[in-house]
Amino acid sequence: MFSAIARIFRTPDLRKKIGFTLGIIALFRLGSFIPAPFVDFGNVQLCLAANQGTSGLYELVNLFSGGALLQLSVFALGIMPYITASIIVQLLRVVIPHFDTLYKEGAAGQSTLTQYTRYLTIALGILQSTTLITVARSGALFGTSASTECTQLITNDAWYAIMLMVITMTAGTGVIMWMGELVTERGVGNGMSLMIFVSIAALFPGSLTAIGQQQGFDTLIIVLIVGVLVVAGVVFVEQSQRRIPVQYAKRMVGRRTYGGNNTYIPIKVNMAGVIPVIFASSLLYLPALLAQFNQPAAGQEAPAWVVWISQNLTGGDQPLYMAMYFLLIIGFTYFYVAITFNPEEVADNMKKYGGFIPGIRAGRPTAEYLDFVLTRITLPGSIYLGLIALIPLIAFSLIGADQNFPFGGASILIVVGVGLETVKQIDSQLQQRHYEGLLK
Repeated sequence: MFSAIARIFRTPDLRKKIGFTLGIIALFRLGSFIPAPFVDFGNVQLCLAANQGTSGLYELVNLFSGGALLQLSVFALGIMPYITASIIVQLLRVVIPHFDTLYKEGAAGQSTLTQYTRYLTIALGILQSTTLITVARSGALFGTSASTECTQLITNDAWYAIMLMVITMTAGTGVIMWMGELVTERGVGNGMSLMIFVSIAALFPGSLTAIGQQQGFDTLIIVLIVGVLVVAGVVFVEQSQRRIPVQYAKRMVGRRTYGGNNTYIPIKVNMAGVIPVIFASSLLYLPALLAQFNQPAAGQEAPAWVVWISQNLTGGDQPLYMAMYFLLIIGFTYFYVAITFNPEEVADNMKKYGGFIPGIRAGRPTAEYLDFVLTRITLPGSIYLGLIALIPLIAFSLIGADQNFPFGGASILIVVGVGLETVKQIDSQLQQRHYEGLLK
């Protein structure tokens, strides 16, 4: 292992790529601690030191920004606007035929879709930064029971100050997007994915330290053991795939013979990735948001539906919340896989180039067979996603460590997935220059 790492740094171009990637990551983390204009840095630090967190969508954004959201920094929004824009553009392929046509045009069409994603990222950055500043001005960023300091995070409420903060945070999102594309082009791995990886991994040491201080050293050891087992399980499932064999018939083009080779279609157990977890978390936050905006005035009794939502759909330790979370993840997994993998398109492409699955006729029977396999392999994948997402909620119920438990939910799926892809890319680049790669 150490010899393989030494080979990485003995290879000049690979060493430069890794150095460039690490430099961009360092700048990204530095920007996460630079406060935006007119933000009271002292009050922000006092609120963070009081161990007060946030929940719902803001918890997700804070996770993907590496804690920059609660810092109200220039990179407060992190990469979340770009993720949202990418998902929206991908879903619009089903609704808008022009987007699907661009996707099928190849590199030129996908370049246009990427440009649309950038424009939508900036628009979402303006919307999300405005919302964040509004929440910070109202004092609800650190919870409704926050101290006086947490309601005085912004020193200037004038319109020009608010506009400058919105422009700064939106520009920060644009800079992050640009840095991610630079890493993809000149560095190692996918730049956007690495940004998310670094943001989440940066919170791990603080989360483990908080568990050790609040719950004791014995609980910390148990959490670490559970973490190792969860990571091993996630690696095993993320690498699992159903390989459907495909044969290509020989065909003569002029004097040359093409085809005649055997290959396979890899269908992963978890084809949806972390997207269903994000969708389910966002949807379950809506009832709590409605209840929050319908709180009664002082001395008045809350409506029955507000009380019911507060008792059943706002906390991770509530059985109904956990059950709905699990079922929503399963539903969104089937929905997202159905959108991203089209069996009829795959079958048509195979038929066009003379490919067929042994024992299955080309055309419609092939599409039906692929749909049959996909439907059944998605079930264990969706259950796996649901169980991984429930791990932090179970930890909250058992040891009260939901906010600090790092080995579960979207965080562990992203960290393991991006880590595996980055290691594979480094391994492939090593194999181009040496007989041995990083992995054996």
